[in-house]
Amino acid sequence: MKAPSSFVAAAGLCFGVAMTSVAGVLPGPLVTPAWLEAHRAAVVVLDVREDPAGFTAEPRFETDPTTGRRSLVELGGHIHGALMIDYAQMRTDKLIDGRRIAGMLPDARQFEALMRAAGVPAGKPIVIVTQATAPEEVDTAARAYWSIKYYGADELAILDGGMARWLEEGRAVESGAAADRTLPQGDWKAGAPRVRMLADSARVARAAHDGVQLIDARPAAFFFGLQKRPAVAEAGHIAHAIDFPAELHARPVGKSQRFLSVAQYRFIFHAIGVNPQKPMIVYCNTGHMASGAWFIASELFGNHDAALYDGSMLMWAAEGRPVVAAH
Repeated sequence: MKAPSSFVAAAGLCFGVAMTSVAGVLPGPLVTPAWLEAHRAAVVVLDVREDPAGFTAEPRFETDPTTGRRSLVELGGHIHGALMIDYAQMRTDKLIDGRRIAGMLPDARQFEALMRAAGVPAGKPIVIVTQATAPEEVDTAARAYWSIKYYGADELAILDGGMARWLEEGRAVESGAAADRTLPQGDWKAGAPRVRMLADSARVARAAHDGVQLIDARPAAFFFGLQKRPAVAEAGHIAHAIDFPAELHARPVGKSQRFLSVAQYRFIFHAIGVNPQKPMIVYCNTGHMASGAWFIASELFGNHDAALYDGSMLMWAAEGRPVVAAH
């Protein structure tokens, strides 16, 4: 089933998206709840959860006694037919040069097994859905997107606004015991890794010399070394990096977080000194927040020279590499 050309054109105008990365059913790397509801049978809805219990929970609404207006209080349930993956399983610890680095991308065999266990079939477009109530949940969707694309998938999209937007628009969900179903094993297959999408420490160290922009996706306090995650050995940022924090990756609309327009991202990039069309490597603490920055550059701007440093500051500092911080 192919989306009408008028809708595809409208989606491109709405998001300002380079319509080159997704073919066939999907209109682009972002879809709306209205589009997904109309095309649900043509795609795999992949619900990526940090709290799997919410998949079958009941959503909770409240009604204002004066106005009669119904508002979403607590998320719950999932879109009919959705497959669920625990986000924690999409990342793993790896032993690299004798150092244990957390939150890394699983190898192809592990990732394929995870997708198959969730029931994901081969050859069908995937729409990734998260709760999207906070910027970090938008980055969860982007991390899942990056991981799946790294292993060869092209027909991918994210539900803009996630489950929060879906529920606030009054769309139906499945929940309760009836939604707790056993699914057949999927046959999704990992393709050859797209190695240019993944940067290692050596490539990051050469970035300035190679004319590659370094983008730090952490909040300013982490960038300047005023705060750090306990697992990260040193506070501060990698030399020559530019801060594009996660709070600028999305904007709140009701309870949902949604992507900005490409024009807004372009304005922000210009203001902070980033060229979205030039080669870049994005990083954060462990590669989570960086995924949102990668998605914006790679999928919304069509920059195929954008890579993610999976080890990020956790690996960089563990290796004893230099950092820049306010003193």
